[in-house]
Amino acid sequence: MAEGVVALLIAKLGFALAKEAATFGASLLCNEASALRGLFGEIREAKEELESMHASLQGAERCKDTDETTRIFVNKIRGFAFEIEDVVDEFTYKLEDKHGGFTKKMKKRVKHIKAWHRLTQKLQDIKGRLQSADRRKVRYNMREMDREGRNGGHSGSADHSLNLVRGEDLVGIEKNKDKLMHWLVGDLEEPRSKIATIWGMGGVGKTTLVHHVYKAVKMDFNISVWISVSSSYQVEDLLKKIASELGITNSVANENRSLVEVIHNHLEGSNYLIILDDVWNVDVWFKIRNAFPAESSGRFVITTRIQEVALLATKSCTIKLEPLERDYAWQLFCNEVFWNNDNKTCPDELENLAQMFLNKCGGLPIAIACVGRLLSCRHPTYSQWESLYEELESQLSNNVIVDVNTVLKVSLEDLPTDLKNCFLHCTIFPEGRLFGRKRLIRHWIAAGFIKEAGSKSLEEVAEGYIYELVNRSLLQVVQRNSYGRVRRCRMHDIIRVLALAKSEEESFCQYYNGSRPFSTENTRRLSIQGTNGEQLTILSSATSLRSLHVFDSHLRTDSLEAFLKPFSLLSTLDLQGVQIKRLPKMVFNLFNLRFLGLRDTHIEYLPKEIGRLQNLEVLDACKAMLSALPVEVATLRKLKYLFVITVPAGAYGRFVVFDGIQVPKGIGNLTDLLALQYIEANSEVLCQLGCLTKLRTFGISKVRSGHCADLCGAITKMVHLVHVGIFALDQREVLQLEALHLPPTVSKVEIYAQLDERTLPQFVSSSSKLINLTDLALCWSKLYEDSFACLLGLHGLVKLVLGTAYDGKELHFHATSLPKLKALGIWGAPNLNRVAIEQGAMENIVDLILRDCPALDDLPHGIEHLRTLEYLELHNISEELTRKLQINEESKERDDDWMKINHEQRRWRKWRGEPAKPGSSQVMGEEEREREGGNERKGKAYIFPSSMFAAWKNSVQLAVIGGDGLGDSTHFH
Repeated sequence: MAEGVVALLIAKLGFALAKEAATFGASLLCNEASALRGLFGEIREAKEELESMHASLQGAERCKDTDETTRIFVNKIRGFAFEIEDVVDEFTYKLEDKHGGFTKKMKKRVKHIKAWHRLTQKLQDIKGRLQSADRRKVRYNMREMDREGRNGGHSGSADHSLNLVRGEDLVGIEKNKDKLMHWLVGDLEEPRSKIATIWGMGGVGKTTLVHHVYKAVKMDFNISVWISVSSSYQVEDLLKKIASELGITNSVANENRSLVEVIHNHLEGSNYLIILDDVWNVDVWFKIRNAFPAESSGRFVITTRIQEVALLATKSCTIKLEPLERDYAWQLFCNEVFWNNDNKTCPDELENLAQMFLNKCGGLPIAIACVGRLLSCRHPTYSQWESLYEELESQLSNNVIVDVNTVLKVSLEDLPTDLKNCFLHCTIFPEGRLFGRKRLIRHWIAAGFIKEAGSKSLEEVAEGYIYELVNRSLLQVVQRNSYGRVRRCRMHDIIRVLALAKSEEESFCQYYNGSRPFSTENTRRLSIQGTNGEQLTILSSATSLRSLHVFDSHLRTDSLEAFLKPFSLLSTLDLQGVQIKRLPKMVFNLFNLRFLGLRDTHIEYLPKEIGRLQNLEVLDACKAMLSALPVEVATLRKLKYLFVITVPAGAYGRFVVFDGIQVPKGIGNLTDLLALQYIEANSEVLCQLGCLTKLRTFGISKVRSGHCADLCGAITKMVHLVHVGIFALDQREVLQLEALHLPPTVSKVEIYAQLDERTLPQFVSSSSKLINLTDLALCWSKLYEDSFACLLGLHGLVKLVLGTAYDGKELHFHATSLPKLKALGIWGAPNLNRVAIEQGAMENIVDLILRDCPALDDLPHGIEHLRTLEYLELHNISEELTRKLQINEESKERDDDWMKINHEQRRWRKWRGEPAKPGSSQVMGEEEREREGGNERKGKAYIFPSSMFAAWKNSVQLAVIGGDGLGDSTHFH
């Protein structure tokens, strides 16, 4: 990771040099100008030196684990980079320290002259040591190491050797084994090639499965070979390896013919099986595929951690391996631990501890095997196992880390520098904590990990990184939104431990919880988890800290005040969820601060000193207690994200309405803003919004009828908008938005207002041209049958919510309407008594929610046409329909339409998107409900088995909730 540190530092040096022109453009004292000129010169030379060294570090990084000389060199370079960063950050800090009166400023400038000379001398000293280290590198012939690092890479042998386990340990793979065998030999007589791909995270058992099948079917082929592919493969070397495995002699291979031709001729007319194990790039296949005759019965199996590679499969011939289900995980665990026992069962007195060990493995076969091997070497006594578990709790034990690392560390080594930084950044979150897509993106951008790529914005690049980490199986998706984007994800426990070890080794990040050992040397990023104010004193010597993330909601302002004093060079301070009412004064002396996270705090006001933070890029005060922003916020010209949504002031029609806050008149000065959400509308502010042309996310509240012309004019200039939200003053306010013209980039629109009768048709007409519009919420809109019909023409919608917006009696979905819709929510439709769905309508619907529709007396007509439906919620419906759905346990006479309904009486389960299992209880326990943030719902929940409607592909969960059930926000899952 020295490479990553250097890459970030080069960018930071570039930013520092960008200040040179502005600095010399101002009036300077003679001595001051001379000192600054020397310092800028040294910064420029340091940047050039590091740029020259950066390329060689890439190879050295790969060799440092196996070569001590290289390891020492890499560590020294990282140390030098940290020293240079300290100099540059101190320089930037002092350069930005401009507050105070004239006399105070002049004293600072004179004082800073000495600092400029000192920093110049320090850079010269570091540069000399850096050049000396580079000369030693040449002296000890590390260039050969560089070549090996670039060309060697990961051979794939680790996966192969570690996964070749005993036959009795091959658990949980029967279904996939049979499927793969059928793909390979089921139609072997057909003279055509077929590719099967097996993909998933490292250590999940890909190679184990394929090797087991390979042994079983290889005799069915004339030729069968197993090729482990290097992550940094060279085409020529790979072809030579294939030729060698095929038994092609060197003399034949060295003839004046290409290897592609030699291999092709060797295989022609044969049926053959080729395993390409651990492929990291689709280019591997495209560069060697011509070596294989397409007209022969060739079968290829590719194992990979990368989803893009998995897509090479012949149609339907791909398997994604997931961690083992609990029963299979337990079976494998017992096989490994008690391999020497005939019955391979766990003694009763150890079962609880065994389950705790198993929990740590997260269903990952290689982790289970490693832990099992450790336990099998211990006496099967409670004290022995408890002792090992305590070791495991702290570090998953050294032996386990070494074994799992052999398999998984290559995933980290293969990442590009920026992506590697983004991945290690995820270690700031506590174990088991879910982290949201948007939060990650803002952190990464503020940390400087993200660079613009072509026409892509920073957010688009960052979101691409998230998907890349997911596709490489380094992050797991926990929740997606209605249109498939990642909403929240997590890091597998095993991967997290390895990432933490790597992060601490490279001085990238550490976490402190008051109980574990902590080293303050060169700590750049710190995550505080569950400690108290008194315990923070141990951290005061971590003066090189740049990023601080607090996950302890009980810290007090005075504790933070004392704690922050040594950390004047902080660039990130995230206090999300910390229950403080005011910010420590020290925060406003953090002149290098780029990210200030106050989300979900109790902060009631921001003082005028916020204007000192001239480098601030992210101010996230979403759902804090702010009511207004000081005028000084308008001077923060580098601000990119401003989130100031307040706690909901009230609920209308049982959905949440957020209030914006008052912003200063100069808001139009913040022309770099990408997100502004939510602000309170007023005439002065509306006149300036048109200056914010870079906005991608914009939300405004308390809009009055008289604001509409200025608002529409401003939004028209926001040509990059992706998400826009317009909230009227209240549900009685009528807005004339016919002049609202949204750019084609818009994907999400929320309008909470009564709409003028001319507005909706014009809005829908213009929206039909918005090819990216997928999410639409209309509330208080007073729609009727004819106006609702206009919405059915928005064929790109994936999610549609109408909240207290429909006053008609019937909803009719004609054939072909809303073909991409996955989620439909109708709230507060008091007159709605019939829903009709024609065949072909909403053919991709997953969630259908009808809430507060007291006149609805029957299920939607044509619901059987919704073949993809998984979840149907009827909330506060008519008593007649409720009676139809209720099953009287004492009565034998029931409507034939409901005879096959499975009945679950206990509790409401908050739906998370997975299909309900027929006949099973889909309820949420008390702890799960509290953890998920769900409310206790009174009423009955039903599960429709697929046999009820033969056309349905999935079992469907139906929730029926009476009028005393609690409402939810419009954003359902």
